[in-house]
Order: sequence, then C-alpha cells, then structure tokens
Amino acid sequence: MNKVKKALIPAAGLGTRFLPATKTIPKEMLPIVDQPILLYIVEEAVRAGIEDIILVSGRGKSAIEDFFDCSYEVEDLLSKTGKVEMVDRLKNIRNMANIISIRQKEALGLGHAVACGSPIIGKDNFAVLLGDEIMYSAVSEPTVTEQLTNVFSETGLSTVAVMQVEPDQVEKYGIVAGEKNSAGQIQITDVVEKPKKETAPSRYALPGRYVFTAQIFDSLKNAKPGKNGEIQLTDAMTDVAKKYGMLGSEFKAKRFDAGDKLGYLMANIEIALMREDLSSDLRTYLKKLVPTL
Repeated sequence: MNKVKKALIPAAGLGTRFLPATKTIPKEMLPIVDQPILLYIVEEAVRAGIEDIILVSGRGKSAIEDFFDCSYEVEDLLSKTGKVEMVDRLKNIRNMANIISIRQKEALGLGHAVACGSPIIGKDNFAVLLGDEIMYSAVSEPTVTEQLTNVFSETGLSTVAVMQVEPDQVEKYGIVAGEKNSAGQIQITDVVEKPKKETAPSRYALPGRYVFTAQIFDSLKNAKPGKNGEIQLTDAMTDVAKKYGMLGSEFKAKRFDAGDKLGYLMANIEIALMREDLSSDLRTYLKKLVPTL
C-alpha cells in the first residue's frame, strides 16, 4: 500500500539564469560532464524502484522527449563503427522507465506543475524530483528518493527531504517548521516559502525531493494563487501536514543546485573528479591552476 512506483519531474521552467544557452536548449538538458542534468535525476528515481516517470514540460522542450526516444541514425552509425557499448548505453536510457510527458500550458508555479500530473498519477503515491537539483549517491548507497520512500513505506506519511542551511540562505528555499520525533525525523507543522531570515521558523530547507500521497492534489486544488498568480507547493504541503501529517527527513548524498551557474560548474567539476576516466587528469590540471588563482 505504501509503495512508490511513480515520480513526477517538473521541467517546464524557462531557464532564464542560463540564457542565452537555454534559448534553444532546455535547462534540464544542459550537460554535466557528458550526460544531461535530467538523466542524473531520472537515474536516481529508477534506482529507487520508480517505474513510471511523468515529465511536466512546456513549450520548446521537445528535446527532452526526443532524448528518451530512439535515435535510429545515431545508433546505426555507432553500430557500424563498432561502438557497441555506447549503443547499449543509449538503449538502456530509453528503456530504464516508462517516460510519460504532459504539458504545463502556463507557468503558474511549482504547485501547478505538480497538479498537472494528477490525471496520470490518480490516487497513487508518488515522488517529486525537481529538474535542476542533482543528488549524487554512490552506487552502493541508497539515493535520496530511495531514502524518502523507505521512510514513507514505514510510516505511510508524506515525506520530504530537508537540509540545514545558513541563516542568510533561508530566503532561497521553502522552510519547514516542526519538532523532531523519536526516529529523528521532523514532524512538520508548517511550510513557509522563502521567508526572511528574521521570521524563518527554522533553518531546515527543502532542496527538491518529495514523496507525497495523492492527498496533495486535493490541497493543491484548494490552494489560493499567490504572487504572480502562482500556486505554491509549500501552501499545499502545509495543508497536508496539518490534516494528515508530514515528515521531514535529512538525507545522505552530494547535492548540487544545477539551476544556479556556480552550482552547475561545481557539479561538473566534482562529478568529473568522481569518474575514473577523468579524475586523474582533472586533478593534475586543477593543481596546476590553483597557484594562479
């Protein structure tokens, strides 16, 4: 009953922080080393046992759907040139999960994007993974989504990832209020969207990984539009927390905000350093570079 087999990835944003690159390339398709941001996120979900992935996209995002489709010309060329491993890699990408695309016709906030998935998700439990947040876990370790689904399977309560941030960073995130329970999770009582540090209820921030029951859809239907007419996911989360209960769980993973220019550069460097084929040469280069900084 508490299994999670569906995930929703909001990917309809315009990526204005990466213009002009994102004028024609979806932000989610920008590469981290040699694979797009979105693939890291999809792989995280699949490792957690997710079978159906709903991509909520917008206009000009057809490259995302194409990426998870068959590319006959590329695969044919690779096969003819003997690059069998790369062909297998491409086949694995398109077969790793059921990829379902739905259009968010208007940019009306994260809450609205999640609500767009309701016709597909129905009454099922589901995960939400933001399309510009990379949570990097070693293959031997559970992913953040898996950590959340494990808590959810034990408790039956919507469970969201939280992390502590510095006081001057709370204005960038949704911030939760609540008290820790005996298991070390936060029993959430309120969620505040980007509060001032003087009024923030805590320093526990939401970095973009959630597991919800379908109850969130009823709360989203009743949520009132806020600034710019947007539906805030945090408002619906507060409603669920008060009516049914919601847990905040700290996680173990290397987190990169790939929607931020500095975070994107950090992700490229650090993930490259974790790869056997790149780490040695990159470390040598960085050591040479450091004295010049």
